[in-house]
Amino acid sequence: MTAPDPDGLLAEQLLRLTRRVHRIQKRHLERSELGITPAQSRLLRTLAHYGSPPRMADLAERLEVVPRAVTTLVDGLEAHGKVRRVPDPANRRVIRIELTDEGREALRELRAARRAAASEILAPLGEREREQLGELLNTLVDGSPGPPCEEGATQRPDGRES
Repeated sequence: MTAPDPDGLLAEQLLRLTRRVHRIQKRHLERSELGITPAQSRLLRTLAHYGSPPRMADLAERLEVVPRAVTTLVDGLEAHGKVRRVPDPANRRVIRIELTDEGREALRELRAARRAAASEILAPLGEREREQLGELLNTLVDGSPGPPCEEGATQRPDGRES
């Protein structure tokens, strides 16, 4: 008989929660009738964090995708009037991506859809539980060090002990 694997169970629960969050957010996006995919939504949100229009390479780096993926996303958003390509004033060979007024309005609607999705997902939790979940998620996102490994064991980059 094998011993229970609590870390394996937690990993599975996190994966299931991630899939659930994605499904619910996608459903709320579809209800908004913006015609924006989750990936396009992510690009719009990322674009909104820049003080000035970024280059496609900057977006690819921030989104952790290949530049070709950003080109495809920008093409779709540009076709729907959400973003536009503009030449860099300092180097006309460089193209930058900026939000249009329609893109900013879409972002407001997307934020409302995300809040509705979050409300649905978090509905079973009380206020204190939500605070605790937020604290725990911040710890995981920030990568704060966990408990030390057993003496003699070292952690490999893939998370397994050697």
